[in-house]
Amino acid sequence: MQRMYSFIIPVYNRPQEVMELLESFEKLNFHEDFEIVLVEDGSTETSEKIVEQFSEKLSISYYFKQNSGPGDSRNFGMNQAKGDYFIILDSDCLLPPHYLKTVDLFLNKTFYHCFGGADAAHESFTPLQKAINYTMTSFFTTGGIRGSKTSVNRFEPRSFNMGISKEVFEMTGGYAKIHPGEDPDLSQRILKAGYETTFLPNAFVYHKRRISWSKFYKQVKKFGLVRPILNQWHPSSAKITFWFPSLFVLFVISSILFSLFFNPLFLIPLLLYLMLIVIDSSIKNKSIYIGLLSVAAVFVQFFGYGMAFIKSSFFINLLKKDPQKQFPSLFFS
Repeated sequence: MQRMYSFIIPVYNRPQEVMELLESFEKLNFHEDFEIVLVEDGSTETSEKIVEQFSEKLSISYYFKQNSGPGDSRNFGMNQAKGDYFIILDSDCLLPPHYLKTVDLFLNKTFYHCFGGADAAHESFTPLQKAINYTMTSFFTTGGIRGSKTSVNRFEPRSFNMGISKEVFEMTGGYAKIHPGEDPDLSQRILKAGYETTFLPNAFVYHKRRISWSKFYKQVKKFGLVRPILNQWHPSSAKITFWFPSLFVLFVISSILFSLFFNPLFLIPLLLYLMLIVIDSSIKNKSIYIGLLSVAAVFVQFFGYGMAFIKSSFFINLLKKDPQKQFPSLFFS
């Protein structure tokens, strides 16, 4: 079955990344029609001139709107799109040449109204970006929950690489105005509406993620704050694994305290785990330096997420605070 794909891409002050993303679109080995809908979400540094450079090579629709968050911008883009199947990307992604052909072959063989794909580190990424990518995708850090061949049932696609049919968008109304967390929220509402989601293992994108420790910490902190809210909205989505970063924080603190007041041997389990991270990341990235950076990324990720998760759980679950009033920075009006 031939379908029309519309790529929906919100962007905020990232013209250079848009250029690199559009360059990767030019290299797709997919010869059917598709369109790109790029939505500028109130940027002060726009991508308009970049888009003009590709207007004769790619079918691009460019829109500028007032800032209302990535979820609302994606909804805006889907309302403008001509296709019957929407693929949502972040602006800091690159597509491998086979991406759309892989998606199309899969959906023609086994159709799903919603799919998600994995993310990977491109060879051109900096050591920091590769270390962060490792900690966000490794089995030893997240359990591979962001995408593995065994994580296909009731998979929660992420909006850096997510596809939904026009039917699903119209049925659910698209993304809510929470951020981050708008993508797992939509995934849960899709499942509640009776549709199935799936994971496409080979439909990966190269995801740049944050390019500094401070930006990465800010990102994972928000992830930790928003997860108890999502668990409250969708109780069936709650998993014990969401507590692992918080337990890691307690494990590190207790290991240090016990080693100081009782016996240094209490540090051995922590050191063995960190050694495992160094070895695994070094092998996968072919770099000891990236392996060492991955240890730092683990601490930033787990402490940023874990502490924020505890804080949010305290206010949302114990004190029963209204999420929007307690954490207004997570919501767009």
